[in-house]
Amino acid sequence: MSLYAISDLHLSLGTNKSMDVFPGWGNYVERLKNNWLKKINKNDTIVVAGDISWASTLSESLKDFEFLELLPGKKVIMKGNHDYWWSTKRKVELFFKENEFLSLHILHNCAISYENYCLCGTRGWICFPETNQDQKILTREVGRLKISIDSSRKMGLEPIVFLHYPPIYNSDTSGKIIDLLVKEGIEQCYYGHIHGNTSHSSFSEYKGIKFGLLSADSLNFDPLKIV
Repeated sequence: MSLYAISDLHLSLGTNKSMDVFPGWGNYVERLKNNWLKKINKNDTIVVAGDISWASTLSESLKDFEFLELLPGKKVIMKGNHDYWWSTKRKVELFFKENEFLSLHILHNCAISYENYCLCGTRGWICFPETNQDQKILTREVGRLKISIDSSRKMGLEPIVFLHYPPIYNSDTSGKIIDLLVKEGIEQCYYGHIHGNTSHSSFSEYKGIKFGLLSADSLNFDPLKIV
């Protein structure tokens, strides 16, 4: 059993918003499928850290999740900034149950065990919130991350943190999130959201924490092995 991760799949099998028009994204769904099938089996777990589907509603997302369901492994999914289909955790879980998407699990205000580790995380937010609303969102996301990490401690497992937004980018850091990661002794944190040339500004280590970028295009649509 192995743990993998990837983010920003931007699937659009039920909508007309393919990413093929962007440099490096040609035939990306087939590339993702082929790479996935080469390395991931039914006993593996893969975290998909946000921006899963371009769908605006759950009904529009059906084909995208059918595609994921048919791929091997347990999929742990998270919310990204473009996941407009996301309503509430309860509604999404009901949608998965109704459509028998048995391999899909939601990481949101919780933690999910994986062998001796615990998968923790939340969407996160921009590094420098400029408005009161941004500040409220960041505070909420920090609270959600704390809930997730606390859940892992109760299980007695080592937490691995996944975010959608990068907590560090260029010289900018999301202070509240970084402070929490340091306080909690987190050793590994993975994130997405960054694409194209901007991915070169990602960090690999900061304040003793190992960071990794998961955006699908930065990984050439090949899921990253974490453990």
